[in-house]
Amino acid sequence: MDDSESESRTVATQDGRNLAYLEVGDPHGPLVIHNHGGPSSRLEARLFANSASKNGLRLICVDRPGIGQSSRQKTRSYAGWADDLTAIADALGHREFGVTGWSEGGPWALAAAAYIDPRRLRHVSSIAGGSYGTFGDNWAADQLSKADALGGSLALRFEPGLRLMYAALGITAKHFRGTYAKQLRQALNDYDRRILLQPEFEAAFLDTSAECFAQGSDGLVRDAVLLYRKWAFDVTTIERPVHMWQGTDDRLVAAAINKTVADRMPGAVWHPVEGAGHFVAVGSADDVFAIAAKELGA
Repeated sequence: MDDSESESRTVATQDGRNLAYLEVGDPHGPLVIHNHGGPSSRLEARLFANSASKNGLRLICVDRPGIGQSSRQKTRSYAGWADDLTAIADALGHREFGVTGWSEGGPWALAAAAYIDPRRLRHVSSIAGGSYGTFGDNWAADQLSKADALGGSLALRFEPGLRLMYAALGITAKHFRGTYAKQLRQALNDYDRRILLQPEFEAAFLDTSAECFAQGSDGLVRDAVLLYRKWAFDVTTIERPVHMWQGTDDRLVAAAINKTVADRMPGAVWHPVEGAGHFVAVGSADDVFAIAAKELGA
C-alpha cells in the first residue's frame, strides 16, 4: 500500500458504495469538500494543504465514482453527486459545509449549489470550471481548446472514441510521466508553467493525475459525458452566492465561458484574476479559501 492509499479514508453510501477521500488542513475546522478536476483524484487535496491550514479549514477531496479508489456507480447524475456530498458531510459530523471545484470539478460544485439546501451548504466556489454543458450540448464548443473540442465531440457523438482517447491519456499519465508533464506545459501560459515547474508541486500534480486512472478510464469518461451534455440543472435559477474564479489568460478553459455563466447566474460573484491561467486554483488558493473560511465562520 502506498502513502496515498494509507492516508486515504472511505465513506460508505446508503446504496453500498465506498467513496475515497483525502483530508488536509485543520481537522477541527469547518468542512470544505473539494471537487477535483480531470484527469485528477482525491490526491488533489495536497495541492491546497497549506491554504486550508492557513485558513483553519478541514478540506477533503473525494474521488468521484469509478475514479481513484471510489466505487463505480452504474447511473451517474449531478443530483446523485449532490446527495453523495451531503452524505459525506453527515458521515464526518458536519451539519454545515462548503464546496469548491476546480476545472472539471467546477460543474459538480455548481450542481451542489443547485441541489443542496443553502442552510446546510454555506459556501460554493467554482474555479476555472469546465462549464461546457451549462446551456445546451457542448454550447461553448467554439471556445474550447483543440483537445477539449475533440473530447466534447466524441462525448456527444462517438463514446467509444472518447474511451480510446482517455485510455491513451491514462497510459501516458501513469507510465510516461515526463511526456505527460511536457504535453501539459506546452498547453499552459507562463503563469501556469511557473506553478507547475515548482518541483514539489509538479510531482504532486502528476501523482493526482495518474491516480485518476487507478481503475481505468471509465470514471473519467462518465464524468466527461455529463460535463458536455446539457446539464440537468439550470444555473439561471441559482440565487444563492456562488463564487466564480477565473484566470483571464486560461488556455484550457477560456474566461469567456465562465463569464457567460456568471452573467446569467443571479447569485454569481465574479473573481477574475488578471494574467492567471488554469492553475489560478493554486495561485489564488489563499484568497479562495479565505472567503470560504469567512462564509463558514472559521
